[in-house]
Amino acid sequence: MTDINEFKVQLEDVVKKIKDLPTLPEVAMEMLQNLDDEESSLDMVTEKIALDQSVTAKLLRLANSSYYGNNSKVVTLQQATAMLGVKNVKNLIRATILSNKFPTEKCPAFDFKAFWRHSIATAICAELISRALHMKHDFAFTAGLLHDIGKLVLVTSYPANYDQVLRHQRNTDCLLIEAERSILHIDHVDAGLALATHWNFSEAVCDAIRGHHHPEQENLNVLASVVHVANAIVHALDLAQDENDMLPLLSQAAWDTLGLGEADYLSIFRETEMRFDAMDQIVL
Repeated sequence: MTDINEFKVQLEDVVKKIKDLPTLPEVAMEMLQNLDDEESSLDMVTEKIALDQSVTAKLLRLANSSYYGNNSKVVTLQQATAMLGVKNVKNLIRATILSNKFPTEKCPAFDFKAFWRHSIATAICAELISRALHMKHDFAFTAGLLHDIGKLVLVTSYPANYDQVLRHQRNTDCLLIEAERSILHIDHVDAGLALATHWNFSEAVCDAIRGHHHPEQENLNVLASVVHVANAIVHALDLAQDENDMLPLLSQAAWDTLGLGEADYLSIFRETEMRFDAMDQIVL
């Protein structure tokens, strides 16, 4: 009989594994760190994108997608960035850089595509919520994109252990975070915070990772509530198309903190689905 303790993981070991990860390419890291700077101009962003052929190709595809309804063919990077605007360009860069970072072959039971579909949809939804609240949009997109990043740290660092997590989840019909704690004795929130610290992400983004399951914790940035609600909405809309997906509990405190009305949410639901469809076809 398998001893469940053999799959236990120490947070200190996770941190060591993160430190052993190859750093993001210099251009990618610089782009990620500078994207939240509101002073970054379209020209500066375009100059950086030109150094990455993959991002350039995806930007051109997005600019020519039906969502943006452009009647004429967009053929140059300058045309694409001018039409999409700084915000949409930054968001595509973030999604592309991070979705290409982690190996996908180590744990076949983990659905990497569903993971990224959920992360990108949550990022879009979080940005739309923050816009309705007149908050900074860029931080919200980044926080939504990264809220579950600890899952990738665990599944790529400990694939056999995480396979047991997925088996336990299926057998007990519990939430994934509960299965992680039962098998690994740590969860993706712990691992995500370790990675966010290693990659020097902002305190607001770290708070969103820390609180996306429990945003009622004291002294958390309101971004935690934004991402918590966005995460629940995206699960409810089933945008990840994950057959094992479960709807997490929604924090009443977070819902009340945002204070949005029914009309706001209906608009957010529709726009999330439309923008996600456009982004999903390009990034994944």
